Amino acid sequence: MTMKIYGDPGSGSLRRVTTAAKIMGIELERVNVDLFKGESQTDEFKSRLNPHGLTPVLEDGDTILYEASAINLYLADKVNSPLVGTTQEGRFQVLQWMFWSGEQWRTFTTTIFDERVGKTIMNLPKDEALIAFAEGKIRAAAKVLDKHLEGRKFMVGDALTFADIDIAAPFSQVDRAKFPFGDYLNLIAWHDNLLQSFPAWAETKAEVDNRFDTFLASVGVKL
Repeated sequence: MTMKIYGDPGSGSLRRVTTAAKIMGIELERVNVDLFKGESQTDEFKSRLNPHGLTPVLEDGDTILYEASAINLYLADKVNSPLVGTTQEGRFQVLQWMFWSGEQWRTFTTTIFDERVGKTIMNLPKDEALIAFAEGKIRAAAKVLDKHLEGRKFMVGDALTFADIDIAAPFSQVDRAKFPFGDYLNLIAWHDNLLQSFPAWAETKAEVDNRFDTFLASVGVKL
C-alpha cells in the first residue's frame, strides 16, 4: 500500500517532505489539502489526521504522523537513508540543526510570512513591531548560519542531509515575505548550490511558486 501525504502544494513544509521522498526514491500518494479553503480545519481532518489542523500529514496504514521533520525521519528509517547522516556524530549534528531550525529559524520566518503575506491576503493591518522583532531574530540566526557555511556546501559533512532541507525551507517564501537573507552571502551561495545540485529541490520550488502565483492572481493580491 502506497503511503499517503496530505498537504497543500504551496506549503514549504510539504516541500520538505516531497523533496526528501524524491531524493530517497520513496513513492508517496499526494492528497491535496487546500489550506486557503480551510480544508485542514474541518472536524474530520482534526479528528483523524492532525488535531492542530496543520499539514503535512503522513498516512502509512494505521500510522498517522505529522510534523515534516518527524515524517522525514520516519521515511528515512524505512530505507536507511544517508539524509540522516552516515556516522553517529554526523547523525547528532543533523538532529542538532534540525531542532535548531525549528526553534531559532523557521519559527521567525513563519511569523514574517504570516504578517507580510497572510495579513495582506486577508486585508488586515500588519504588526510592524512584531515584524521588527522577528527580523532581528532572523538576522541573528542568519549570522550564525553564514559563519557556519563559510567554505561549506552542506550543513553537515560533504553531502545533503535533512539539516540542509530544514534550514532551506524558508527560501520557499523568501521573495514573497522578503526575509532579510540577502546580506548573508555564504547563506545565499549555499542555497543556490542546493537548487543547482538537486533537481527535486528546484522542482518543488516551481510547484510552490505556481501555487502561490495562481492563488494571488485569483484574489487580485500583489505583494
